[in-house]
Amino acid sequence: MLPWKMLIVALFCCCIEAGATQHRANALFPAASSIKRGVTAAVNPTFISSISDAHLLFEILMSGIQFESSGAFSVTDAELASLQKTRNLDFICEEIIPKKLTDILRLISGLSNHTGYLHQHDFERTVLTLVYTAHQMVSSATEYQRDVWAESFVSLYKSIKKDLILRN
Repeated sequence: MLPWKMLIVALFCCCIEAGATQHRANALFPAASSIKRGVTAAVNPTFISSISDAHLLFEILMSGIQFESSGAFSVTDAELASLQKTRNLDFICEEIIPKKLTDILRLISGLSNHTGYLHQHDFERTVLTLVYTAHQMVSSATEYQRDVWAESFVSLYKSIKKDLILRN
């Protein structure tokens, strides 16, 4: 009878650990855990799954992107914008990465308290949030807003740099 009790306790502990791991993974980007039903994107959407995807992301960023005040994301180059992979990027940028400064500051706080290196999807989303922050910094109307966005940019940069240093 004792082996069965040990098995049940072990399964219970595994379930608790799996739940805690899932909670930690979604803690940095809470919007990723509340994805709208009916969307064709994966449960935990990411853009980069190969080195060619990383090159595509670089090409998209270099060709030009726009973040509208409504939260809409668009790629300037029509050919790149028509790719299926770009639609995944649209979804990530419009639905998952934080847009409000308070949400970005919460992300920065979460990143500063994060131990170990980031999961690929968290790293990717942090980089995209850095891009969004740079866009907001450049398009800010007042110097105060520009300074706040600049501080956020620097904090996100430091978090990304910390993660890259941990990997080496």
